[in-house]
Amino acid sequence: MIHDDIVNGPRGAVVGPLRVWLQSPGLAKQAQALGQYARYDSVLPQVLSELAILVTARYWSSGFEWSHHAPIAIEAGLSRDAVDAISKAKRYAFGDAEMQAVFDFAVELHLLKNVSDVTYDKALTLLGQQACVDLVGICGYYTLISMTINVFDVPDGEGPNLPALDLGLSRYFSV
Repeated sequence: MIHDDIVNGPRGAVVGPLRVWLQSPGLAKQAQALGQYARYDSVLPQVLSELAILVTARYWSSGFEWSHHAPIAIEAGLSRDAVDAISKAKRYAFGDAEMQAVFDFAVELHLLKNVSDVTYDKALTLLGQQACVDLVGICGYYTLISMTINVFDVPDGEGPNLPALDLGLSRYFSV
Protein backbone atom coordinates (compact mmCIF):
# COMPACT_ATOMS: atom_id res chain seq x y z
CA MET A 1 0.00 0.00 0.00
CA ILE A 2 1.40 3.39 -1.02
CA HIS A 3 0.54 5.02 2.33
CA ASP A 4 2.72 2.50 4.14
CA ASP A 5 5.53 2.89 1.58
CA ILE A 6 5.63 6.64 2.27
CA VAL A 7 5.45 6.25 6.05
CA ASN A 8 8.17 3.60 6.05
CA GLY A 9 10.43 5.59 3.69
CA PRO A 10 12.70 8.54 4.47
CA ARG A 11 9.78 10.98 4.81
CA GLY A 12 8.27 9.05 7.72
CA ALA A 13 4.82 10.61 7.30
CA VAL A 14 2.14 11.36 4.74
CA VAL A 15 1.70 15.14 4.78
CA GLY A 16 0.64 17.96 2.52
CA PRO A 17 0.48 17.16 -1.17
CA LEU A 18 1.19 13.49 -0.54
CA ARG A 19 -2.20 13.27 1.19
CA VAL A 20 -3.83 14.71 -1.92
CA TRP A 21 -2.03 12.22 -4.16
CA LEU A 22 -3.43 9.29 -2.16
CA GLN A 23 -6.72 10.04 -3.93
CA SER A 24 -4.96 8.69 -7.04
CA PRO A 25 -2.88 5.72 -5.82
CA GLY A 26 -1.15 5.18 -9.18
CA LEU A 27 0.01 8.80 -9.29
CA ALA A 28 0.95 8.70 -5.60
CA LYS A 29 3.11 5.62 -6.08
CA GLN A 30 5.05 7.04 -9.01
CA ALA A 31 5.28 10.61 -7.71
CA GLN A 32 6.52 9.60 -4.27
CA ALA A 33 9.21 7.41 -5.87
CA LEU A 34 10.36 10.35 -8.02
CA GLY A 35 10.22 12.58 -4.95
CA GLN A 36 12.36 10.19 -2.95
CA TYR A 37 15.00 10.32 -5.68
CA ALA A 38 14.76 14.10 -6.11
CA ARG A 39 15.00 14.85 -2.40
CA TYR A 40 17.19 12.08 -1.02
CA ASP A 41 19.05 10.26 -3.77
CA SER A 42 20.10 12.71 -6.50
CA VAL A 43 23.79 13.36 -7.12
CA LEU A 44 23.42 16.95 -5.92
CA PRO A 45 24.51 17.69 -2.36
CA GLN A 46 21.57 18.50 -0.09
CA VAL A 47 22.31 22.22 0.06
CA LEU A 48 22.16 22.49 -3.74
CA SER A 49 18.96 20.46 -3.94
CA GLU A 50 17.35 22.61 -1.26
CA LEU A 51 18.42 25.75 -3.10
CA ALA A 52 16.61 24.55 -6.23
CA ILE A 53 13.57 23.58 -4.14
CA LEU A 54 13.39 27.06 -2.59
CA VAL A 55 13.61 28.77 -5.99
CA THR A 56 10.78 26.52 -7.17
CA ALA A 57 8.68 27.18 -4.06
CA ARG A 58 9.13 30.94 -4.51
CA TYR A 59 8.32 30.83 -8.22
CA TRP A 60 5.09 28.93 -7.52
CA SER A 61 4.35 30.84 -4.26
CA SER A 62 4.07 27.48 -2.54
CA GLY A 63 3.80 28.25 1.16
CA PHE A 64 3.67 24.65 2.34
CA GLU A 65 6.84 23.78 0.43
CA TRP A 66 8.57 26.92 1.68
CA SER A 67 7.67 26.35 5.32
CA HIS A 68 9.05 22.81 5.17
CA HIS A 69 12.18 23.39 3.09
CA ALA A 70 13.50 26.80 4.22
CA PRO A 71 14.64 25.36 7.60
CA ILE A 72 16.09 22.29 5.88
CA ALA A 73 18.02 24.53 3.46
CA ILE A 74 19.48 26.59 6.31
CA GLU A 75 20.42 23.45 8.22
CA ALA A 76 22.09 22.10 5.06
CA GLY A 77 24.25 25.24 4.79
CA LEU A 78 22.31 27.83 2.77
CA SER A 79 22.70 31.24 4.39
CA ARG A 80 19.75 33.00 5.97
CA ASP A 81 20.51 35.99 3.74
CA ALA A 82 20.15 33.81 0.64
CA VAL A 83 16.91 32.29 1.93
CA ASP A 84 15.55 35.76 2.69
CA ALA A 85 16.47 37.05 -0.77
CA ILE A 86 14.85 34.07 -2.47
CA SER A 87 11.69 34.51 -0.37
CA LYS A 88 11.43 38.03 -1.83
CA ALA A 89 12.26 36.81 -5.38
CA LYS A 90 15.49 38.82 -5.41
CA ARG A 91 18.69 37.86 -7.15
CA TYR A 92 21.41 36.73 -4.79
CA ALA A 93 25.17 36.72 -5.34
CA PHE A 94 26.54 33.53 -3.82
CA GLY A 95 30.19 33.31 -2.82
CA ASP A 96 30.14 29.67 -3.93
CA ALA A 97 30.27 28.99 -7.69
CA GLU A 98 28.20 25.79 -7.49
CA MET A 99 25.45 27.51 -5.51
CA GLN A 100 25.41 30.36 -8.02
CA ALA A 101 25.21 27.90 -10.90
CA VAL A 102 22.25 26.06 -9.32
CA PHE A 103 20.48 29.33 -8.47
CA ASP A 104 20.93 30.74 -11.98
CA PHE A 105 19.91 27.44 -13.59
CA ALA A 106 16.75 27.06 -11.47
CA VAL A 107 15.73 30.71 -11.93
CA GLU A 108 16.17 30.58 -15.71
CA LEU A 109 14.43 27.22 -15.97
CA HIS A 110 11.34 28.59 -14.25
CA LEU A 111 11.26 32.08 -15.73
CA LEU A 112 12.37 31.25 -19.28
CA LYS A 113 11.09 27.67 -19.44
CA ASN A 114 14.63 26.87 -20.61
CA VAL A 115 18.24 27.60 -19.68
CA SER A 116 20.65 29.72 -21.69
CA ASP A 117 23.75 28.09 -23.14
CA VAL A 118 25.96 30.16 -20.84
CA THR A 119 24.09 29.07 -17.73
CA TYR A 120 23.93 25.45 -18.85
CA ASP A 121 27.63 25.33 -19.72
CA LYS A 122 28.57 26.79 -16.33
CA ALA A 123 26.42 24.22 -14.50
CA LEU A 124 27.75 21.41 -16.68
CA THR A 125 31.37 22.40 -15.98
CA LEU A 126 30.86 22.79 -12.23
CA LEU A 127 28.38 20.00 -11.53
CA GLY A 128 28.48 17.50 -14.38
CA GLN A 129 25.89 16.08 -16.76
CA GLN A 130 24.00 13.88 -14.28
CA ALA A 131 23.69 16.77 -11.82
CA CYS A 132 22.19 18.97 -14.57
CA VAL A 133 19.66 16.25 -15.38
CA ASP A 134 18.89 15.79 -11.68
CA LEU A 135 18.50 19.55 -11.27
CA VAL A 136 15.84 19.64 -13.99
CA GLY A 137 14.16 16.67 -12.28
CA ILE A 138 14.18 18.39 -8.88
CA CYS A 139 12.68 21.57 -10.31
CA GLY A 140 10.09 19.53 -12.21
CA TYR A 141 9.12 17.39 -9.24
CA TYR A 142 8.77 20.39 -6.93
CA THR A 143 6.71 22.12 -9.64
CA LEU A 144 4.30 19.16 -9.45
CA ILE A 145 4.33 19.45 -5.66
CA SER A 146 3.68 23.20 -5.86
CA MET A 147 0.87 22.79 -8.37
CA THR A 148 -0.77 20.24 -6.07
CA ILE A 149 -0.37 22.55 -3.07
CA ASN A 150 -1.87 25.50 -4.93
CA VAL A 151 -4.76 23.70 -6.63
CA PHE A 152 -5.86 21.78 -3.54
CA ASP A 153 -5.21 24.63 -1.06
CA VAL A 154 -2.79 22.63 1.07
CA PRO A 155 -2.24 24.77 4.17
CA ASP A 156 1.20 26.13 4.95
CA GLY A 157 3.25 24.21 7.46
CA GLU A 158 4.50 25.43 10.79
CA GLY A 159 7.82 26.74 9.50
CA PRO A 160 8.59 30.22 8.14
CA ASN A 161 5.96 31.91 5.99
CA LEU A 162 6.61 32.76 2.38
CA PRO A 163 5.84 36.46 1.94
CA ALA A 164 3.21 37.52 -0.56
CA LEU A 165 4.71 39.61 -3.35
CA ASP A 166 3.22 42.52 -5.26
CA LEU A 167 5.14 41.94 -8.46
CA GLY A 168 4.50 39.86 -11.54
CA LEU A 169 6.48 36.72 -12.31
CA SER A 170 8.37 38.57 -15.02
CA ARG A 171 9.97 40.71 -12.29
CA TYR A 172 11.00 37.77 -10.12
CA PHE A 173 14.77 37.53 -9.61
CA SER A 174 15.42 40.47 -11.93
CA VAL A 175 18.69 42.34 -11.81
